[in-house]
Amino acid sequence: MKLGVIIGVEGDLIANFNEAIEMGFPTCQLIIWNQALYTDENAAKVRDAVEKTGMEISGLWAGWSGPAEWNFQDGPETLGLVPKAFRGIRLKELFDASDFAEKINVTDVITHVGYIPETPNHEDFWGTVTVLRSLANYMKPRGQYFLFETGQETPVTLLRAIEEIGTGNLGINFDSANLMSYGKANPVDAAKMLGKYIRNTHIKDGRYPTCGKELGKEAPPGEGDVDYPALIKVLKDVGYTGCLTIEREIHGEQQKKDIIKARDMLLALI
Repeated sequence: MKLGVIIGVEGDLIANFNEAIEMGFPTCQLIIWNQALYTDENAAKVRDAVEKTGMEISGLWAGWSGPAEWNFQDGPETLGLVPKAFRGIRLKELFDASDFAEKINVTDVITHVGYIPETPNHEDFWGTVTVLRSLANYMKPRGQYFLFETGQETPVTLLRAIEEIGTGNLGINFDSANLMSYGKANPVDAAKMLGKYIRNTHIKDGRYPTCGKELGKEAPPGEGDVDYPALIKVLKDVGYTGCLTIEREIHGEQQKKDIIKARDMLLALI
C-alpha cells in the first residue's frame, strides 16, 4: 500500500507535489470542486507537474455545483446525484470530470453520490442508478472507473446500487470516518462487506453522531473511533493493495501535523 494525501489543482502544483513527496506521500487524489477549472490549460499544468515530480495521481475527486448541506436535515435534498432537482446538471459535470481525467491520464473519478434510498423500489434509487449507468458507460471505453465515496448510504444500499448499475467499472473510495459520522456502519465491518470494490481510501477519523440533525465530528486520524489496526488488517485480508489517502478537513499547520501523525501511524500498521 502506498500513502497519499489530497491536493487541489489550484496554486503551484509542482511545489505542492514536491512538498507531499518530501513528507512521504508518493501519491495523491487531485480534488476539483470548481467546474471552471476543467480546462486544457489546467490539464497541461497537471501533466507537467506529474512529469517533473513523479507524483502519482490515484484519482480525481470531482465535486459538483449547487447547494450542499452536510447534515441530516437538508443533506438528503442537496447532496450528490440523488436529489432530482440537481441530478441532470451534476451528471453533466461528472461527464466533464471524466473528460478532464482522461486528459491527465487518471482512470478513477470519485464523488459523493448522496443519500441513496434504502428502499429498492424508491424512484430516487432508480433515477440515481439510471444516471450513474450512463456515466459509467461513458467512462468504460476510456478504461475509467467511477468510485462512490462511502458515507451517506448504508453498505448494503451501496452494494445494491453497484449491482443494479452493472457496468463492471464501478468501485468505492472507502472513507472510514464518513461511515461513522453519518451513522451508517462500523468501518471495519463495512470493509468486509465492500472489500472487492474498494479502489481507493480516505484515511479519516471521526465519531458517531450524537443527535439526529448533525453529523458526527471529524477527528485527527488515530484520535477518533475508527479502529485502524483492525481496519488495515481487513483491507489486507480482502486483498487491497491500493493507496491509503489521508484526509484531514482543517487547514494550516495543524492539518500538516495531523497528517504527519497519521502517516507514522499507517507506516507502523502496514
